[in-house]
Amino acid sequence: MYLKKHILLSLTLLLLCISNISGQITLPKILGHNMVLQQQKKIPVWGTAAAGEKITVTFAGQRKNTVADQSGNWMIKLNPLKASFQAREMSIQGTNTIVLKNILVGEVWLCSGQSNMEYAMRKYSDYQTKTKGYHPPEDDLNNADNTNIRIFLDRRKYMDPSPEHLGWDNAMGKALVDFSAVGYYFAKDLYAKLHVPIGMISAAVPGSRIEPWIQASKMEIEPKLKNGQILSKLSNDGGDAGKFYDTMIEPLLPYSIKGILWYQGESNCFLGENIRYAYKLKTLIQSWRNDWKDKKLSFYFVQIAPYNYSASKDRPLTVENLPEFWEAQALNLKLKNTELATITDLTDTITELHPGYKWEVGRRLSLTAANKTYGMQNVVYSGPRFQKMKLENNSIEISFTHTGSGIASRDEKPLTGFTIAGADKKFVAAKAIQQGDKVMVSAPGVPHPYYVRFNWNEAAQSNFINKEGLPAVPFRTDNPWEKLF
Repeated sequence: MYLKKHILLSLTLLLLCISNISGQITLPKILGHNMVLQQQKKIPVWGTAAAGEKITVTFAGQRKNTVADQSGNWMIKLNPLKASFQAREMSIQGTNTIVLKNILVGEVWLCSGQSNMEYAMRKYSDYQTKTKGYHPPEDDLNNADNTNIRIFLDRRKYMDPSPEHLGWDNAMGKALVDFSAVGYYFAKDLYAKLHVPIGMISAAVPGSRIEPWIQASKMEIEPKLKNGQILSKLSNDGGDAGKFYDTMIEPLLPYSIKGILWYQGESNCFLGENIRYAYKLKTLIQSWRNDWKDKKLSFYFVQIAPYNYSASKDRPLTVENLPEFWEAQALNLKLKNTELATITDLTDTITELHPGYKWEVGRRLSLTAANKTYGMQNVVYSGPRFQKMKLENNSIEISFTHTGSGIASRDEKPLTGFTIAGADKKFVAAKAIQQGDKVMVSAPGVPHPYYVRFNWNEAAQSNFINKEGLPAVPFRTDNPWEKLF
């Protein structure tokens, strides 16, 4: 009898212990010490607790209550706050109390993609050997000391709730070593422009295709072109749809952010994709915006760098597959609040899939955000882009947008990278003459020109820029998808 009572007592204590543990408030890992909260937006705070448990959240003079639902989930939304450098505490109280410390309010951005976005700051030990770009950075790994830039590295196997509420760090020292170089330099340049705290979340996986970043159910669509043609389901391409979305993006939701930076595409370009990728990127943009319940969420992406994809032994790719991929990326500029950063000039060799000038990639994305998100109209963020063409006798006149202070040649030599063709579409190298902010394109062997292409080769690195030093965006006037996407 004594043994039976002892066993029952032990079981009772165990059940009480389990009950107590299940009643504890838990927070997602993204909510923790040192975080930056997005200014001027409602701020979700959420987690789990015992069903029916009353939760009180106190921060910056606000005190809000809620009750956990039958599944134990709860959420409150703090009223929008102004940017603040004041390190404040947030209290989340239920049966237990959690106090998160050293919290700032400012601008929060998510950067995602594959290896070129994941490209870590520790790889910059040789940064001094690089010569391109503007004002190569200091040795930020050793010198960074701005405690108002905070970083959160989203590691897919470590996104479970942290009992210590760790994850956010100051962008310096050991924490900076493994963080995205593009994300850091974006934040550094944006901080210099805005003078408010900046929070960066990096969620990137080397070698990843775009499909794993899209919730699997969202891939079950058949895109319809404007001519009525229907593409087969996007999910038919495989690629482990949802794999990284489920483990890296969903755990962040609904943390309030200002915008998203996307640097991905190499893995899909190796598959020879064009219009299908355009629809996948569109699906990702729209579905992520829906997830964050913000249809105006800024989404800026990087046009991947020149590389010799045609040397691939796995697939029969040509030197035009990459330009076609650039074109597919650019089609998404038709969506509101999207922009691209062109980096055709930021590589030393086309055999390097991971060009090292990430500080300049981050800076160009920051220029885009400054102009498009923060309304700094005087900031030039893009090189010349094709606007329209006009036949002029045996030449074609090309007009551009984003000319900045004017179009120019990087080396002061005649503009390079242009080809021209007649109705037969047999393209030949063309002579390009600058006339103000327009370019006249012609070739002796093409007396009746119809089409012009620019940088339409995976190795093309033209000298065509605007006076702000930003490279012209690749294009072809015979774009077959422009009116169909």
